Amino acid sequence: MLFDVGVYQRVLGDEIRRLRKKRGLTRKQLNRRLQSEISLQTLATYELGTRQCSMVRFVEICLALEELPHELIARVHERVFTDSPRGRVRIDLRQVVYDDHEELLPLRRWARGRLDQHPGPSAAEVHLDFAALERMAELCGMDTVDLITLLRRIGGAAAEPAVYHPDIGHGEDD
Repeated sequence: MLFDVGVYQRVLGDEIRRLRKKRGLTRKQLNRRLQSEISLQTLATYELGTRQCSMVRFVEICLALEELPHELIARVHERVFTDSPRGRVRIDLRQVVYDDHEELLPLRRWARGRLDQHPGPSAAEVHLDFAALERMAELCGMDTVDLITLLRRIGGAAAEPAVYHPDIGHGEDD
């Protein structure tokens, strides 16, 4: 099975960073909890997903964060592999257009424009990779993980999906 190593690495780093922040630790505080010495820069590159860490170092970081390594890996695995196609998040643009979260305004405008340009039910569902989601989160002023969580909540396949009508008002621009 093939997968995008870069995406996996970024998601792993994001999970480490989120856990560190959840525990209320700075990188410096986490670094002091580690058994071996690493630079703060190295720790930052792990969190950014720009550097791979060894399994032993990964376990050491998890234990310093009081997290079982297999639980953190399970969250990474879920984020990377549970959507179809692998490593992507499925979004129903019709649901995004009808959503009223203020922070999603840039995404809502994009979704509306895409639906106007490509009418029909097949164009309403898109699969976005992690890099695209990172950029969208930046545009929306949100953390990537928070955006993905919100999109999964509002953009999943509904039992009866919303029908988008370009001639009917859908929110903030109307």
